[in-house]
Amino acid sequence: MRRHFTAFRGGGEVDFGYGSTEGFAPLRERLQQMLQERMIAVEPGGLLLTHGANHALDLVIRQFLEPGDTVFVDEPGYYPLFAKLTLAKVRMVGIRRGDDGPDLEDLTQKLPLHRPKLFFTQSQAHNPTGTSLTPAVAFALVHASEDWGFRIVEDDAFGDIVPPSMPRLAALGRLDRVLYVGSFSKTLSASLRTGFVAAHPSLIGHLRDIKMVTTVATSDLVERFVLNLIQEGHYLRHLRRLRSRLAKEWAATLAGLAEFAPLPITAPGLGYYLWLPLPSAIDEADLCRRAASKGIFVAPGSVFYPQRSNRHPPAIRINVAYGADPSFLALLAEAFGVRRTPAPDR
Repeated sequence: MRRHFTAFRGGGEVDFGYGSTEGFAPLRERLQQMLQERMIAVEPGGLLLTHGANHALDLVIRQFLEPGDTVFVDEPGYYPLFAKLTLAKVRMVGIRRGDDGPDLEDLTQKLPLHRPKLFFTQSQAHNPTGTSLTPAVAFALVHASEDWGFRIVEDDAFGDIVPPSMPRLAALGRLDRVLYVGSFSKTLSASLRTGFVAAHPSLIGHLRDIKMVTTVATSDLVERFVLNLIQEGHYLRHLRRLRSRLAKEWAATLAGLAEFAPLPITAPGLGYYLWLPLPSAIDEADLCRRAASKGIFVAPGSVFYPQRSNRHPPAIRINVAYGADPSFLALLAEAFGVRRTPAPDR
């Protein structure tokens, strides 16, 4: 049997046992080095491997929250997180997401009213808006967490795509106030479930115990495979190709959407997503249904709000890999009532 797992060895013998609950130690050590490039100092015992970022978020929710607790979330924000929080019977309060991160005025108004236990936020290449945190907003968030006694859960699932010099909350605040979540699933494969959470070792100890009770361990084989990709230089070369492709897709998408100006499009040029506000006369749900009938998947803006029943300005999330697709642009032109000459297939 061992000969069939040669590709997963990662420079060592395959362990056919459960593996370590903390995760494959050499990968954890390598991640600590990689996080130093982002100015995030992780102490020994301060990192836990998970089945992707979603598993990390689930562990955090189980450890820190009880039914009836209040948390802050990005609005619009990551809708799978909203489902997890709803399942845990946690009350969500949305904080408006601006071009430079969470809206500090909105945060300041809501802190004394709600006093959250946690604030879940994505720092860079935000899903769904594509926006990224600025240094000024990052400093203000860390100070607010200290003054008001809440912890920040920083989801940085696209961290390997954006430059390491971009601000991270975990680099500014102590890891007992900021829990930092990352993943390889967004860069390697959605089916390759490997991620991590970095925090103070005492907090990681609690998360490790929950991981032991719920899943025992993560996949030693997959973690060895990921480490091997990193050590052999394959992952870095893959990231370079991915960034190059993203730059081209962003340019093509923005060029394709330019004819629908003057729409307020935020164009950071990072990550996979772009947030497209729609004129009030357009029904986003109807637009998405018509897109689906043509084999085009577009996410309606309403799913990215914690309270979907409330009215929100119509919008859609666009994956930039398909943002310049002729069929999609033709659908938008029909919705906007724009006469256009169909562009040739790319």
